[in-house]
Amino acid sequence: MTAIATLILAFSLSVDSLVVAASCSLATPIDRRRGNTMASLFALFQGGLPLLGALVGAAMKEPLAAVDHWIAFALLVGIGLKMIVEGFRDAKEKPFDVSRIGVVCTLALATSIDALVVGIGFGLTYSTAQLLTTVVVIALVTFLATWFGIVLGRRRTHLSPQWAGILSGAVLIALAIHTLHEHDVF
Repeated sequence: MTAIATLILAFSLSVDSLVVAASCSLATPIDRRRGNTMASLFALFQGGLPLLGALVGAAMKEPLAAVDHWIAFALLVGIGLKMIVEGFRDAKEKPFDVSRIGVVCTLALATSIDALVVGIGFGLTYSTAQLLTTVVVIALVTFLATWFGIVLGRRRTHLSPQWAGILSGAVLIALAIHTLHEHDVF
């Protein structure tokens, strides 16, 4: 995966963190210490879960080597479609008590499930160096996106979670198509 594709993937995966952080910051003032805790935990989960997924994918690499790109394609399209469908639903983000570490960990896990699934594709197609680079980029982008969400929430800036989800889903589908293109499927 190219550096640009890695950044696009990282931004797409971190949109949930940005939206949740903005939503929480709109509802509850988040000081610097709490913001650093939130951003760090979101980055840890968003970067760590792809590693876990990659272990699962790597364990299945041998028997699935001929179709690994199709699996990565299916996973990315599936997550992308899920994000698009959720974006069209009329659900509103509910504020959470982010002063409790358990709540922040739960939010971090909830925003990172898609990264776990994407990580399965990493385990099938990435070298160790590619995997580690991608995970670090995802974690750094998530940290920054979470802080950006906190700042936006402080300023009472309106973020549309629906459109952010739709855009992120479309980007993941585009990355899925790019995966097939890299494997000369078309």
